[in-house]
Amino acid sequence: MYPVKHEPNGVNGVFYMENDGKRLAGIMYNRSSETVITLDHTLVDASLRGTGAGESLIKAAVEWAREQGFKIIPMCPYANSVFMKNKPLQDVLHLQK
Repeated sequence: MYPVKHEPNGVNGVFYMENDGKRLAGIMYNRSSETVITLDHTLVDASLRGTGAGESLIKAAVEWAREQGFKIIPMCPYANSVFMKNKPLQDVLHLQK
């Protein structure tokens, strides 16, 4: 498995994996407020499907969110399913009212 890297870009950013300069997986986010980020879209190359790459990206986003004090809205269906299956990740979920 490739290491997860983080590329912030203002209020947007991406957690990604690459090999030889080619991005093979990524999860994009945007900061929807001062304390909330939204995970918008997850892409995983066919060569990494079934390897846990997508979940590794989400776990990296969760770790970063905890360090930065952010809550997460998982708009991406894949990200949402990972959160719903993994109780230990749910402490960073933003509960909308």
